Amino acid sequence: MSSILIKAATIVNEGRQQVADLLIKNGYIDRIDSHIDVPADTVINAEGLHLLPGCIDDQVHFREPGLTHKANIRTESIAAVAGGITSFMEMPNTVPNTLNQQLLEDKYNIAAQSSPANYSFFMGASNDNLDEVLRTDIKNVCGIKVFMGSSTGNMLVDNPNTLEKLFAQSPMLIATHCEDEATIQSNLNHYKQLLGDNIQVRMHPKIRSEEACYLSSSMAVALAKKHNTRLHILHISTEKETHLFDNTTPLKNKRITAEACVHHLWFSNADYETKGNLIKWNPAVKTENDREGILKAVLDGRIDVIATDHAPHTIEEKTQPYLQAPSGGPLVQHALPAMLELYHHNKISLEQVAEKMAHNVATCFQIEKRGFIREGYWADLVLVNLNSPWQVNKSNILYKCGWSPFEDTTFKSKVITTIVSGNIAWNNDSLATEKTGVRLTFDR
Repeated sequence: MSSILIKAATIVNEGRQQVADLLIKNGYIDRIDSHIDVPADTVINAEGLHLLPGCIDDQVHFREPGLTHKANIRTESIAAVAGGITSFMEMPNTVPNTLNQQLLEDKYNIAAQSSPANYSFFMGASNDNLDEVLRTDIKNVCGIKVFMGSSTGNMLVDNPNTLEKLFAQSPMLIATHCEDEATIQSNLNHYKQLLGDNIQVRMHPKIRSEEACYLSSSMAVALAKKHNTRLHILHISTEKETHLFDNTTPLKNKRITAEACVHHLWFSNADYETKGNLIKWNPAVKTENDREGILKAVLDGRIDVIATDHAPHTIEEKTQPYLQAPSGGPLVQHALPAMLELYHHNKISLEQVAEKMAHNVATCFQIEKRGFIREGYWADLVLVNLNSPWQVNKSNILYKCGWSPFEDTTFKSKVITTIVSGNIAWNNDSLATEKTGVRLTFDR
């Protein structure tokens, strides 16, 4: 493996900034110092640039296998490294659903051949695969995914006995999608009686309501407290839910943690008027009060990490009428630029961006030697220019689906170089190498 010397970068790491040099050898950060003068295969002049730990996205849907007309592991991981995401954790609602160990390992094999980003995959839980779930290797798999709300195929876990057993017996972190299905169906039936099939997307946050989210999240928290389960609740979408979480316990000791997604920090229900189904997600984008409440919880430590829930669909699928259009959208290429835009608007600091998108994800999931800029750690790094404006448009969107909810948005900050496991994966608007990612491992 080649050596890389990064000169005069402003390093953003562990709550502080410093201008320093950084030397990478054999995939790892070898040395960080005010001045390093040694031979290296590649020297990067980073004067005026900021060096952050590579983002770790704990929730993506890359659609492979079975849904590859929307996306695949290669296309979306290229978009990820272009956006400064060096590692991802992918969800099990592919086709077939990832409900046994062989299907799980099949996805790892695909990523090993095709992903420029580091990777891990969740094992899926259903109402009837507990034995398979309990076979999951805690050292080599990021976690167990439980859909406590609508999902694809056989992945809605709504049997109370199954949930009790999962929470009581899981050997590792359980990540949950929390929306109460009975509440959603009741709301949907109400609006169908009122409006027939003419329901508009602006009704989405009323159908997938605050009540549906809170009922499910509070039940998950209660189960986790009962069984001392390591619980991680994904994509919090309401201000009310933020009060379920604690900001007094050090993160490494927390048993219950939470995630916010970029779209819930950026959009509000006012944006349905112009964005329509392009911002139709589950859970729904809700009110401005919810958006501001989620950001407040991110900043004060009740919400621990920021992720994307990257979930692409074709534009033909998304432009169907509301009831037929699927939920989800592509985000990995634009998540870090969007959060840096919030920094430019004085809503979050650079140190907090690094904390919520890298440090805390590594701590929550106990990822080995990643998520921090430290000597002896894997070199997963992103160099950004905070003053290089660019506009999102069709010509620079890398997702296989070819669209973005951020289209026509101008971001002030640009990813210049992304380094994955000690290799340059993305540099100056192009993929620098075919394959750099490796399988994440966990210190459990």
